[in-house]
Amino acid sequence: MSLLAWVAVAAWSMVDRWGQVRWLSLGDTDDNMRLMQVRALLDGQGWYDLRNYRLNPPVGFDIHWSRIVDLPIAGLILFFRLFTTNSWAERLACGIAPLLPLSIAMLGIGATVRRLISPYAWPLAIVFMVGATGTMLMFMPERIDHHGWQLAMLSLTVAGLCDPNGRRGGAMVGIASAVSLSIGLELLPYAAMAGAIIALRWVWDRAEGERLSIYALTLGGGSTLGFALFASNANQAMRCDALTPVWLSVMIAAGMLLFLLARFGPASRGARLALAVVAGAAIVAGFALVFPQCLGRPEGISPELQRNWLDNVREAKPIYKHSFRVGFALATLPIIGLIGAIVAAWRARRDPRAVGWAAVALFTAFACAMLLWQVRAGPAAQLLAIPGATALGWLILPKLLGNRSVAVRVLGTVGAFLIVSGLFAGMVIQYFPIDRPKPYEKRVNMATGNCLRTTVLLALNKYPAQTIFTFVDMGPRLITITHHDAIAGPYHRNGGAILDVQHAFGGTADQAHAIVKRHGATMMLLCPNAAESTNYKARSPKGFYAELARNEVPAWLTPLPLPRNSPLRLFKVD
Repeated sequence: MSLLAWVAVAAWSMVDRWGQVRWLSLGDTDDNMRLMQVRALLDGQGWYDLRNYRLNPPVGFDIHWSRIVDLPIAGLILFFRLFTTNSWAERLACGIAPLLPLSIAMLGIGATVRRLISPYAWPLAIVFMVGATGTMLMFMPERIDHHGWQLAMLSLTVAGLCDPNGRRGGAMVGIASAVSLSIGLELLPYAAMAGAIIALRWVWDRAEGERLSIYALTLGGGSTLGFALFASNANQAMRCDALTPVWLSVMIAAGMLLFLLARFGPASRGARLALAVVAGAAIVAGFALVFPQCLGRPEGISPELQRNWLDNVREAKPIYKHSFRVGFALATLPIIGLIGAIVAAWRARRDPRAVGWAAVALFTAFACAMLLWQVRAGPAAQLLAIPGATALGWLILPKLLGNRSVAVRVLGTVGAFLIVSGLFAGMVIQYFPIDRPKPYEKRVNMATGNCLRTTVLLALNKYPAQTIFTFVDMGPRLITITHHDAIAGPYHRNGGAILDVQHAFGGTADQAHAIVKRHGATMMLLCPNAAESTNYKARSPKGFYAELARNEVPAWLTPLPLPRNSPLRLFKVD
């Protein structure tokens, strides 16, 4: 039945977002790069060669992703090619591919609420999930990046944590964690927390040793298999930002230690706790001694690039550094879900489901805490909050529906539904006077969006294919929509090129000319008032870009014509 609900949601999503599908409106830089990676694979690039040669040509750069998420997109493109053009095959594939992991996420959440609440509670959980906008945005058509697949694995993880069948639950958590890590390290903290919860279950109850041992084997074995099948040539080096030999070693070591604990753990609960602490400390100490280069940020970028770029990425900032409007809408459902999980755990304290609810409550609390680190944890926090929110709804809504008063049955039920589901936050914030977007912010956002439109960029194809020097955030979209190459995209392994773009627009015109020529660029593309351009003007009010914004164009740039009303400015580089 969960799959039938998924079909309905998927069909509606395709209809609702048909305009984006039609125009290949890949709204995020990562979505554009994912499609470029798939195109390279279908054009014959090696399975383990994830170097993109159209950014910073002819050298290119190695991205830290894997091929796992490429497979469904490539398969859909090949399928639709049988019936239509390659252009439409790509559009349809990019529309449908993000909806595939949504089916897994719905199955995982449905299994969790069936086990912990009632066999009939899954429809309410699905409705709450559809209302979790932060989570659902990761599954919408054209959102082909890997976050949807990682969230799907997270839903299986929480289902495995509360599974009364120890062998099946341990295997599900181990495999889901291994797959997620093979895709990327974004959810590494959640994988670590899941392992800690399983270890705590074993500490509390020695009979959980089977769950722990199966988890350990599947985590270590699954990570090894994921590395062998999907680790790119670049990821076989000792890097810290992907499932490289560094993190593979950690997963294998953790799996071995946990397996030994499960097999030979003592009868005393205190002794099991001591051994678990020693095992955890051994893994941390071993990591620090063997891989000291990975104790800082995993990206391994220069202090200048971190200061001028990574520290300013909005999604990498904690929730308290965002506006109230953003934070309130994002954090409401996780807080409600945490309250619901705690209440459900307390109500089930004499029930076998108490352990499962305790695991869900711990996981949800951890997800809420992650918001204090980075706001990009929001979709995961909302997803993990759904079981707890569903438990609250399952407790409150029937009582309201059975009330004698018509007003309570109607208004009370609707109000309680909106509150428990977290939907009220999005509704209330629309009328809240705090932190409304300023006209300047709206103008910047509109300018950025207009410059990235498919129809706007396609006009550049009237010029022969060449390398264009443009903003970092425009690079991936430019190479996806046009036949031109670009210099940089917002990826840490592309750090040298990012700094070159920043130095060019922030330095003098002569310095910019030297950098542009060194990269072999023959055209320069600008998007006035785009978000990135405001950074250059603010940091370097007398720099090269600030001069261009004041129409002070150097002699080595010649304006080139574009269609009337185009938001772009194009120049020939002499």
